[in-house]
Amino acid sequence: MAPSWRDLTRQVAHAAVVRKRSLVNVCGVIAPLGVTASLVPARASLASTAAALILVAVIAAIAILGNRLAGLLASASSGLWFDFFLIRPYGRFAISHRADLETTISLFVVGLIVTELAARGRHYRRVAVEEADYVAVIHDLGDMVAQGVPSAQVIERASNELIHLLHLRRCSYRSGAQGPYRTTVLSHGEVVHGGLRWGVSTMGLPGSEVDLPVHYGGRALGQFVLVPTPGWSVSRERMIVALAIAGQAGAALATRARIA
Repeated sequence: MAPSWRDLTRQVAHAAVVRKRSLVNVCGVIAPLGVTASLVPARASLASTAAALILVAVIAAIAILGNRLAGLLASASSGLWFDFFLIRPYGRFAISHRADLETTISLFVVGLIVTELAARGRHYRRVAVEEADYVAVIHDLGDMVAQGVPSAQVIERASNELIHLLHLRRCSYRSGAQGPYRTTVLSHGEVVHGGLRWGVSTMGLPGSEVDLPVHYGGRALGQFVLVPTPGWSVSRERMIVALAIAGQAGAALATRARIA
């Protein structure tokens, strides 16, 4: 199956994000060096705490623009170059006064705290965006069912969405009863593999194939056969969304059966 424009757009966006993160990581190392070097002419009259606050602002900017690694690099770089350029003895990685040592340690610790706060903020924003995307996908599939779009098109759309949602290598629909001893997604989003519950959030989907049952009105219609990407963890929230997508596919299949 040729990749859709949506998939190509996602790939391009992901590549852009990777390039941006690499650039910000480099800035996390270089920016504190540039800032501390620029403060050298004023170091005799500039209080070390004021210089440290300037570097905290630099760390915050790097942590917000990049990721946790960029913030950690900026914190470490700031502490090193703060000591080298702005703390006596100048030009050496050495600290002779306790107050300067406390300021340097405080700079590093505050940098770590700012980095963690920025990382948590990005996480919450990402979760909010993902939840909005989940609602949009389920709404679009429900709209297709309501408009009487052929079930084959709904199944194809659902398969593509499942591939993206669960980071699958492949996904296909198989009608009829489920075979025995198959790895299965349960109704509450958990996965049973070999008779045992499997931790998808830590180990990813198990095996070479996983069945996602398709039901409508309490009747089994078939299953999506998921071919997972090894080692890619999947949250329980995503598994629940996958069940909702399968439910919309079941509604499309039931509608076609009633019309037929």
